[in-house]
This record gives sequence, structure tokens and C-alpha cells, in this order.
Amino acid sequence: MTKQLYIRPIALADNPQSEEGEAIRLGGSMVWASRFAVIVRENGKVLSRARASAAEMPGVLAALPTELGAQAETQWTNLRKAHAPLQCGQRTIRLDQPQVMGILNITPDSFSDGGEFMDKPQVALDHASAMLEAGAAIIDVGGESTRPGAAAVWEGDEIRRVVPMVERLSAMGAAISVDTRRPAVWEASHAAGAHVFNDVSALRYDPRSLDLAASTGAPVVLMHAPGSGEDLHANGDYADVVLDVFDWLRESRDKAVAAGIAAEKILLDPGIGFGKTLAENLALMNALPLYHGLGQPLLVGASRKRMIGALSNEAPAHDRLGGSLTLALKALDAGVQVVRVHDVRETVQAARVWRGLRDAALTDFSQLV
Repeated sequence: MTKQLYIRPIALADNPQSEEGEAIRLGGSMVWASRFAVIVRENGKVLSRARASAAEMPGVLAALPTELGAQAETQWTNLRKAHAPLQCGQRTIRLDQPQVMGILNITPDSFSDGGEFMDKPQVALDHASAMLEAGAAIIDVGGESTRPGAAAVWEGDEIRRVVPMVERLSAMGAAISVDTRRPAVWEASHAAGAHVFNDVSALRYDPRSLDLAASTGAPVVLMHAPGSGEDLHANGDYADVVLDVFDWLRESRDKAVAAGIAAEKILLDPGIGFGKTLAENLALMNALPLYHGLGQPLLVGASRKRMIGALSNEAPAHDRLGGSLTLALKALDAGVQVVRVHDVRETVQAARVWRGLRDAALTDFSQLV
């Protein structure tokens, strides 16, 4: 295996000016980074780490061995890459500011809201409308629970759950994502008006998924999960979870591009809660800025997840709002473009205040350095 290089932002700032001086804008977001760790590893073993300011980085990268030059140039460019908006039908989703994706589970057994909207189309539609009114940019419709131990769902049942809601949301003019790993479900949903293929298996569950995603030309979300087949939570064995997930997402992205999916249509999700321990989930949340080096918009879904309960006296899923907001704001601090959440109204409010704190029209940052 060849040596792998990683450029990890380790000091973030609210604006281009910091105590370190020069800073770069991460992923076209509202977050800036001023210091970086340059990590080299081979066969899962870290060989070296070096730290540098943004101004020092060109010199540090130029001094790397020739074999790492292309990786260094690509990642340094990717960290500063501004992403084009997502086009979802008539809706344009800007990625230069954080966006909220609202979760709508049409399932009997999802870990947080299973059964709440199952066989209750008007209740589900009212909830989706409330999320849109509260500021959700996208509604993510799911017909299968992917929690650990959840029963498999026949694709016909999943289609029966998801497609009628997609049709109703499409009639409302909403931007719609469908959370599925089955190509038949995506094909039917896309025909009904869905815009984004959100696949927790990163198009691995069914060999037809790659070609279908390429043929529809829709944006896709590739999420990290260590397992294959029915159990996406299996095989969570990492040498270094942060760097291993980086490599896995890069390989999944490259496979999707090779299959004909346009790179600008791919979003990446590190898969918080999927086959990871509490410590590994925390490590990923703290390392989110690293993943801008992959050159794709980032999506993070940590809302109401088990890690919150583990850190708060086993609070049940419906009582994890505070932890969910903390993780959402952590993602925004890392420059993540899309956060996937249950509690849209509260998250949108938090995000708007977060944006205000970084608005140069509201704060004279020159007085803060």
C-alpha cells in the first residue's frame, strides 16, 4: 500500500483574520482555519505529523516526498474549494451557508420516532409542512429503520411507505431526499419527484445502485458504514477511525465517479453512530474539518443518537434535544454544509444565531484580533 497523506485543520476561526494571521475558508463555508496538521501514514501506521500555519503550508507541502505531492496538492485545493449549489427541482440549495435537512421517518420501528407517522399520511404531511415552515431546506423521507437490530424491509413495503409521501411533498414544491439503499425504491421515488438519493450503504447494498444513480443524474449522499449486506453496523474495526473513514469515503467517492456519477453531485457523510463506539463517534465529530479535504460537501446526521444518551444518564431518544443541538453546532463549527435533524425549528434557530455571530456586517472582526 502506498503512503497516504492527510491535511487536518486543527485551529478554526470565525473570520479570515486570526492570532495566527492568514486563514483559509473551509469548503466554501462560513468557517476559517489557520493551523493544520500534515499526517503521513502507511499500512495503517502513522509515520509522521507536522504542524503549520496557513502561511507556512505551501512550504511544508513542497518539502514532502514526490510520491505525496499529488495528494498534498489535491487536498490543499479541496480544503479551500467552494461548492456549487444543489439544484432540487425548482429549489436551489446554497452550500456557502449551513442548511438543515429535516427527518421524516415513515416506519414502525425507527429508534426515535418509529410509528409516529406510519399509516398516518396527514399527520406526516403536517409534520413535513411544519419542518419546511421552520426553515428546513430539504425533507429526508425514509421507509426503513437502520438502527442496530432493525428488521429488514421488503422493497415493495418500503415503496408503499415512501412514494405517496414523496408525491405529496413534490406537489408542495419541497426539496426531497429519500433515505434508502434499494435502487427500486429510489427509482420509484425519483419518478414521484424526489431529488436526492441518500444511501446509508454508499451505493454498496445492491450492485444496480451505482448505475441507477448515474442514470438519474441526481445528487447522492454516500455515508460511511463498516458493514455490508443487512447489518451496516458490523465489522467496526479501525486502526484509526478518523483516517480510516477518510480513506473509505475517498474510495466510495472514486467508485461513484468511475460509475458515471458527476463529482459535483456527491455529498459525503461520515456515518455518526454506524458501527462506531462512543469514543469513535466523538473522535469523528472533533475531526470533521479534515473531511473537507475530500473536496465534496459534507452532511452529518447525529440527531438524537445513542452517543447523546451515553453522555447524559441514558436519556431516551425523545429527550436528547440539548445534545442534538450541541452536535449540530459542532458540525457547523467544522464547516459542514448540511445537518440532518429531527428537531428542525430548534436547529434552524440555533443555526441562524450561529450565522449571525460570523456575519462581518454585524461584527467588526478587526476589533477582535
